[in-house]
Amino acid sequence: MSDTPDVREQFRPADHQNDHFVLTTVVGSYPKPKWLNRARDLYHGELEVSAADRASDEPRGGFDVDVDFDEANWQEAKDDASRLITNEHERAGLDVVVDGEMRRNEMVEYFAHRIAGYEFHGPVKVWGHNYFDKPSVVDEVEYDETWLVDEFEFTDGVADRPVKVPITGPYTLAKWSFNEHYEDEAELAYALADLVNLEVEKLVEAGARYIQIDEPALATTPDDHAIVGECLEHITDGIPENVRTGLHVCYGDYSRIYPEVLDYPVDEFDVELCNGDYEQLDVFTEHEFTMDLALGVCDAHVAEVEPVAEIKENITKGFEVVPPERLTVSPDCGLKLLPRKVAYGKMENMVQAAREVEAELDRGEITVGKAAPRAD
Repeated sequence: MSDTPDVREQFRPADHQNDHFVLTTVVGSYPKPKWLNRARDLYHGELEVSAADRASDEPRGGFDVDVDFDEANWQEAKDDASRLITNEHERAGLDVVVDGEMRRNEMVEYFAHRIAGYEFHGPVKVWGHNYFDKPSVVDEVEYDETWLVDEFEFTDGVADRPVKVPITGPYTLAKWSFNEHYEDEAELAYALADLVNLEVEKLVEAGARYIQIDEPALATTPDDHAIVGECLEHITDGIPENVRTGLHVCYGDYSRIYPEVLDYPVDEFDVELCNGDYEQLDVFTEHEFTMDLALGVCDAHVAEVEPVAEIKENITKGFEVVPPERLTVSPDCGLKLLPRKVAYGKMENMVQAAREVEAELDRGEITVGKAAPRAD
């Protein structure tokens, strides 16, 4: 974890109007434009075209049904989507942006396709009518090609704001795969951590200054928090002090991993509390919270845009744990399952709420007092 005092300040916009600064960002995923999904289907040959469409001279859905939609077309479509969503994040006013993971299909499958040692044998049913193309580790995992460097370089090139890079962590990559080679999941996770470390090093060389490790599997198996900690030691080894690192863990029983997570070598711990109406907020006041806190202040599971006043109340809940200079706010989780209009509205209102809270802090209208640590 970096001890450099201004590692967070590098993300403050030059034209920021308030003395206080509550960092605003998103967790990662964002709704894809419908045309990008059609482009994907065209590229993979999965788009069904009716006889009437084929007989017509007019393109359907913005595409010529007879075009040979090759790799170059598909790359251009992904570039256009990344540019569009990055701009959308900036229009909403976010301090740190992401391209909405426009190039990624799923948080494990995407990386497994890029790691030697993984194979795919077909989708498995996870719940209801939902299927997941769960990969299998059949051989020693090896770093075969960069995973996110091209994505970052493109996004950084079109963005006017700093860019955050979310990357699926090794524990989740191991836990959500079939292990047919390693002795146990821990051994696989440690091997994957070495590969993630290589990727992070390449991202840093490319200019990335904000890396977020996503470990949603930790919330489902919190007894493995020591394994995650060891993986993070591998990942962050050698990272320069001016690079901000965060850990995002989706909703779960945080009391089973806190305060142990305070020993993790990251700058920021990102939690999903809005979805649970902040019932677990007091977990983080039982022991002094020594990291920065990334707090979900919009519910990523509700297809309604929260009013600014409600989001402001959610932001101030974070001050029960950390002072403003150590608070980051974002939606609870990725927004990809929401209507795009709703996702944008949440971001826009969240940014406005953060700026209003900052102004009220400047005027002394908000009293900030972290809750005192409870006696054991």
